[in-house]
Amino acid sequence: MNEQTHQVVIVTGLSGAGKSSALRALEDAGFETVDNLPVALLQAVVTAREAPLAVGIDARTRDFDAARLLDVIARLQAAKVPVSIVFLDADSEILGQRYTETRRPHPLADDLPVTVGIETERRLLAPLRGQAEFVIDTSRLAAADLKRIVAGQYGVASQRQLRIFLMSFGYRNGLPRDADLVFDVRFLKNPHYVQDLRPQSGMDSEVADYISGDAALTPFLERLMQLLDPLLPLYEAEGKSYLTIAVGCTGGQHRSVYVVERLKAWLARKKIPFSVRHRDVSPQPAP
Repeated sequence: MNEQTHQVVIVTGLSGAGKSSALRALEDAGFETVDNLPVALLQAVVTAREAPLAVGIDARTRDFDAARLLDVIARLQAAKVPVSIVFLDADSEILGQRYTETRRPHPLADDLPVTVGIETERRLLAPLRGQAEFVIDTSRLAAADLKRIVAGQYGVASQRQLRIFLMSFGYRNGLPRDADLVFDVRFLKNPHYVQDLRPQSGMDSEVADYISGDAALTPFLERLMQLLDPLLPLYEAEGKSYLTIAVGCTGGQHRSVYVVERLKAWLARKKIPFSVRHRDVSPQPAP
C-alpha cells in the first residue's frame, strides 16, 4: 500500500473523530486532498488524479450513501486503482464531550440530543467501517498522535524509517487502542502507596530510585530489551514505518512512566528514532 505512487485514500468516519486532522496529515505526506467530495464525482476525480489523492467523505457529504460509495470503490479496485479506506472512530461519550466543549451542533442531531446524532451517524457509516483497511480510534489520541499514525501508514516509502512511539498509560483509564505491543508493569512495587512519592511521576528522581530498587525490575528490563532487539529490524524489513510500544501500570503515573524512560534511553543509545508520550501524566488535547 505505501509503495503505490498514485494511491487513493478515502478518509471517513464519525463527525468529531479527527477527519480534518487526518486529511492535513496526508497533505503533509504529499497527498492532494479533497474534502466533502460528492460520491457521484469520486470516480471522475480519481481517474483524473496525477498524484496520491486523499478524499474526505462522510455522512455530511452531499448525496452520501455508504452502499453507493462502496460500489464506486469496488469498481475502482477492479480497475487496479489502489484505493483504501481510513475510518476515524471514537467512543460515543468522548464525541459527545467534544461537541459539548466546542459548542458545535452535531450535523445529524438537528434539535435532538447529540447522542442521537452520533448513534444515527454510527449506523449510517457501519458498512464503511466494516470495509476499512485502517481503523483509528481517536478517543484518547492527541492531534500529534493521529498525525504520526497516518504519516507512518501512508508516508512516502523512500522517506520512511522505522520509528518507535513509546507510551506510558494507566490501565484504569483504558488500553491505548493504537498500541502494537503492550507490556504490563503492575508487578513492580507501587510508589503510589508512599505518601511523599504519590504526587510525583516516574520522571522524578525519588520515584526512579524507589522503582529501580525493586529486585524484579532489572531482570524484566533485560528480557524486554532482549525481546525487542531482534524484533525491531524484522518490523522494519516488513515495511512497517512506526511501532507503538505501550507500557501500563495502574494509574499511568509512576511505574509505566519510569519503564518508558528506561526504554527511551535504550533506544537513544541504539540511535533508533523514537518519540514519547506519557498519556496519563499530562493529558493531551483531542484531534
